[in-house]
Amino acid sequence: MGKSRNPGRRQAAAEAVTESVDGGLAQLLPDRERPRARTLLIDGAPQSHVDPDDPRHLSFEYQRRFGHVVDLVAPPGKPLHAVHLGGGAFTLARYVAATRPRSTQQVVERDAALVRLVRRELPLDPKARIRVRSVDAREGLAKVPDGWAGLVVTDVFSGTRTPAHLTSTEFLDDVRRALAPGGTYAVNLADGPPLTHLRGQIATAAARFAELALIADPAVLRGKRFGNAVLVASDAPLPIAELTRRAASDAHPARVLHGRELTDLTGGARAVTDLAAVASPAPPASVFR
Repeated sequence: MGKSRNPGRRQAAAEAVTESVDGGLAQLLPDRERPRARTLLIDGAPQSHVDPDDPRHLSFEYQRRFGHVVDLVAPPGKPLHAVHLGGGAFTLARYVAATRPRSTQQVVERDAALVRLVRRELPLDPKARIRVRSVDAREGLAKVPDGWAGLVVTDVFSGTRTPAHLTSTEFLDDVRRALAPGGTYAVNLADGPPLTHLRGQIATAAARFAELALIADPAVLRGKRFGNAVLVASDAPLPIAELTRRAASDAHPARVLHGRELTDLTGGARAVTDLAAVASPAPPASVFR
């Protein structure tokens, strides 16, 4: 853990910052255990956590699952071309930059006021090759050159819901266009019982990719509670055994579903098109208590 050389600056950094952004009221709350770390909330809903002194540290469960994907999509340390749809506090982009130096990344975050806030309070490493575009996720994706990305990550929420236009086969067609052959797509999905949204998103990805895996808390998979699941997709074989090992050994263990188990969970759900797409369900109020 890094230490600030300026006690006054460290004291200022320990204070919460609250500011209106395009998506609502943003808060950057200090972490009692990590001097410069902050948790980003929008209208009270936790969005991301970042420690500028230790960008390899991933506090949220779903972010650690994304981290497993980042670690396994290419040999250790090999630079990536990565696209992040949804920026938050740029947690995963910082992780990629720290674990895979010389990676080139594009972050698409529609909320320009949020981008300014994060850049001011939690500046990116100036040596990191991270470009941020303040446009809609689908608009930003359309500007990515064909076959450029080895990894595309979607973690977009408007309030607490993923916008409908980022849930369709047409959206995934553009993801595939931007991906290099054998590239990987990963998306953060939020749902609760009866998992209608999650099942539809699995079916949608299955309509466009040959290989899928789902990483989630067993209670979420059983429809016992609302929570996050990370869906991973590619046309190349996925590192199922290692994903399973890492998910199981996490502080909050998760299961990895693949093949028949994932097909069974889908339960006959159909792929979602632009015409039929709806936003993901809002979480119950108890989730953030």
